[in-house]
Amino acid sequence: MALDTVVLDVDGTLVDSVYARTLAWKAAFREVGVEVPSHRIHRAIGMGGDRVVAHLAGDAVEHGVGDEIRRRQTEHFERLLPDITATDGSAELLVLLRERELHVVVASSGEPGLTSRLLELVDGGPGLVHRIVWGSPTVRSKPAPDLFQAAVEQVGGTEAVVIGDSVWDTQAARAAGLPCLAVRTGGFDDAELLANGATAVYEDPRELLKAPELSG
Repeated sequence: MALDTVVLDVDGTLVDSVYARTLAWKAAFREVGVEVPSHRIHRAIGMGGDRVVAHLAGDAVEHGVGDEIRRRQTEHFERLLPDITATDGSAELLVLLRERELHVVVASSGEPGLTSRLLELVDGGPGLVHRIVWGSPTVRSKPAPDLFQAAVEQVGGTEAVVIGDSVWDTQAARAAGLPCLAVRTGGFDDAELLANGATAVYEDPRELLKAPELSG
């Protein structure tokens, strides 16, 4: 069957926001008296925000101040938005996918409002995407497969591929039974992305323009 759907991550894939996210989480944890090393935070970026606190600091911190940490993280991240730019080639990639008449769906574990604002950083981004799918009480966040499965179902896709930048994307895609093209813009190395389910690794969205998996 011919490819008909492409599901994309935003943070770290279409926009260069991973290190801003890391700084925002770092500041949020510190403000409630919890110290988490930056390198551990970086490696959690791409996981659903509802999972990050417990993953990094344990269930006790999640139950006690999880919502407060997430609120503060969002505030810090919003202050960093002016410094965030689109990743190289992201706008051209979206144009290529639309020209191929593919369903283009964004699946994000991030906050809905912020995800929309990040997509606006990609030239023409909002108009080049058919749908945005977020986590919900019935759609679990990454690394669960739910987001990617929901994205494909909502556009009636039959043959889909995922594009993401983290091991959380590749794990979720593998769990959903979908191939995943990974980009290095999330800061994970090739070996780790491949070991966690990526079918191929590319430098950035610009290099994906030449990917045989997306060629007509």
